[in-house]
Amino acid sequence: MVINVCFGYKYKMYGAMNKRHRSCSVMASPNTCGYLKRRMKFLVVVAAALAVASAASLSLEDLEFHAWKLKFGKSYSSPVEESQRRSSWISNRKLVLVHNMLADQGIKSYRLGMTYFADMENEEYRRIISQRCLGSFNASKPRGGSTFLPMLGDNDLPTTMDWRDKGYVTSIKDQKGCGSCWAFSTTGSMEGQHYRKTNKLVSLSEQQLVDCSGEFGNMGCMGGLMDQAFEYIKSLAPGGLDTEDSYAYHAEDKKCHYKPDSLGATCTGYVDMTSGDESALQQAVATVGPVSVAIDAAHSSFQLYKSGVYDEPDCSSDQLDHGVLAVGYGTSDDGQDYWLVKNSWGLDWGDKGYIMMSRNKHNQCGIATASSYPLV
Repeated sequence: MVINVCFGYKYKMYGAMNKRHRSCSVMASPNTCGYLKRRMKFLVVVAAALAVASAASLSLEDLEFHAWKLKFGKSYSSPVEESQRRSSWISNRKLVLVHNMLADQGIKSYRLGMTYFADMENEEYRRIISQRCLGSFNASKPRGGSTFLPMLGDNDLPTTMDWRDKGYVTSIKDQKGCGSCWAFSTTGSMEGQHYRKTNKLVSLSEQQLVDCSGEFGNMGCMGGLMDQAFEYIKSLAPGGLDTEDSYAYHAEDKKCHYKPDSLGATCTGYVDMTSGDESALQQAVATVGPVSVAIDAAHSSFQLYKSGVYDEPDCSSDQLDHGVLAVGYGTSDDGQDYWLVKNSWGLDWGDKGYIMMSRNKHNQCGIATASSYPLV
């Protein structure tokens, strides 16, 4: 028997236990039929859309994770580790998406991205940052450099400065898995001052600092301080720091093989800015060149930073764990003062290796707590 129903389809009805046709009929009013027809079509469309969206979402996540692994050369020791890393990656992806929605609405002043550290929980990232790079940094420890004496009033300083435009800054470098941020910060300010003196931009050797400055308190890939690196370079006079070409970076501790005949730059001393004084730091950046600075970089917002003016109210001004280079300053289009900072995590972190950090916000992230530059 064929049953005619209001959806316009014909179905053959068979008994469960035999094949003989049985008599059957369905009665429905036109209004009921129309409602049921529309309702059924809606449910079918919704179910199909949800199924497609779910499949597409899973597929997109898998494709994005695979592409991200290829981009950063990531591989894992086991399927278990890969699953754990993927879970952390997905959590960070959600964080990035939500944060960037707030940035699109003007609620946040910066954007996040899936950086090299995107497969790490923030706890792991913080552990890596805090146990290495600046070693056992102590903000209250007396410093040994000359004291910076500001010569100009704040109103006499340029409103913006970018030493990249003036030839003082080498290309973005990558410290990789070695906690040598302090060495990259040191060479950055040395390169700038050497250019100021000679009008020649020479990339200097971080590996020499990693391998050879242990006598001055540095610990190679386990951390160090910029001022201690300046002390080491000063002790080599009339020698100094080799060029990067002659003493290449290996991202691991090696035996010192400093060669005075490959000299790139010398250092006769160094200057420390008054701790916490952003005005003094601005004067130094405006009038001297790029300045070595230490910051608090332990937050997930820094871990995943992509672009914009970084504003992290939870940043510490004395618990510092990362050495970077202040190469300029300015004010954004929406009126936010910022420091232009060069990092040493490669081109794929931040804005092609750089970050704009909040300026004149009570020394946010401690950027003016331990700032210094060498005398060349």
